[in-house]
Amino acid sequence: MKSFTRKSIVSTLLIGSVIAGAAFTAFPFIPSMTPVALAASSSFTQFLHDNAPSRTIKTSSSGLSTVTNLSSTVVLVNKKRNLPSSYAPKDLVVPNIPFSFSGSSPKKQMRKVAATAIEKLFAAAKKDGIDIKAVSGYRSYSTQKSIFNRNASIKGEAVANKTSARPGQSEHQTGLAMDISSASVRYDLQQSFGNTKEGKWLKANAHKYGFIIRYGKDQEKLTGYSYEPWHVRYVGVYIAGEITSQKLTLEQYLERAK
Repeated sequence: MKSFTRKSIVSTLLIGSVIAGAAFTAFPFIPSMTPVALAASSSFTQFLHDNAPSRTIKTSSSGLSTVTNLSSTVVLVNKKRNLPSSYAPKDLVVPNIPFSFSGSSPKKQMRKVAATAIEKLFAAAKKDGIDIKAVSGYRSYSTQKSIFNRNASIKGEAVANKTSARPGQSEHQTGLAMDISSASVRYDLQQSFGNTKEGKWLKANAHKYGFIIRYGKDQEKLTGYSYEPWHVRYVGVYIAGEITSQKLTLEQYLERAK
């Protein structure tokens, strides 16, 4: 990317966008960069520093590790990093996109920044002749507990935890994730979605709107979960582009911040 393009992006998005999780990055030092560009670059570097996994975790006396950067758009939640059982985002809204079911439901919700981004993603899909629908967004701790317990009763806990998260360990509780599917797989959440034209489009384009395929193919050992081509997670446009182009997991990307 040429330096003038970097300057343009920085001037447009500026420091506030970093904290909001918008399209932004840590730009390398370029002698001709303006003071505004340098300030924004420094702010983003600080943003990643502050959100490094080692700085955003606390462990209780019982040994439970809980994340501390709950409102961050790059909050890292996995099998070793739990959300508090009482946590619910304060800015949940229903994005104006098609869903695979009718009626009102909490799972139609996302955090506002992610909802705005996913509306743009769906608009782009429609423009390209791709018919996709949202299946499941926000889930409370209690809802995730019910889902996991049901799966565990059927499959056993170990098997269930390869395809579903324990309560407190689900990205859906952050309000930054959405499951997406298509009529070609009857709106089911199955790995074959990744081989459909809709699934291929999502993989190729999600990062342009700030989303990553959170649980990628052949990343099971790194993420702890089986491949989920339907599960997208909002992290911001630039970070999504970096993660996607370099074929990283969110864990790997954030571990770079020291």
